[in-house]
Amino acid sequence: MIVRKLRLQRAWSQEQLAQLSGLSVRTIQRIERGQTAGLESMKSLAAVFEINIADLNQPETDMNTATHLSTEENKVLQQVRDIKGFYSHLLKYAIIVGALFISNLLTSPDYIWAWWVVFGWGIGVVSHGLSVFEIFNFFGADWEKRQVEKKLARILHEKW
Repeated sequence: MIVRKLRLQRAWSQEQLAQLSGLSVRTIQRIERGQTAGLESMKSLAAVFEINIADLNQPETDMNTATHLSTEENKVLQQVRDIKGFYSHLLKYAIIVGALFISNLLTSPDYIWAWWVVFGWGIGVVSHGLSVFEIFNFFGADWEKRQVEKKLARILHEKW
């Protein structure tokens, strides 16, 4: 299904598409994950996107394949996944560190060993955030491009 791509191209949320099409958000989610949709659902979506039902039924393998998404769309989707991963990491950090402090205070309040976890794991969280938000991106796309160009130039130079 190309529903997700069409929705993203129009910058609509799943809720907006559900409202425009008269379908439930749950139905939109199922269709975007590749589950089969009923004829009435397909008619509603085709009307909203102003395309034929046949065009809406085009087989699409994976939303991440370059044949269905442009390079920029893949890049944006990857950035969003990376940011989601960082926030997930940050939430886990906060919950587990909080639980460790509570455990520490209940078992041995005279020595706060949970600070070691805060500092150690905190370095990892900060590093993850700096990487995701590209604040200090030492090994980013530019670095990769320079390295590839350097290696290719070396190979070409050796052949001549």
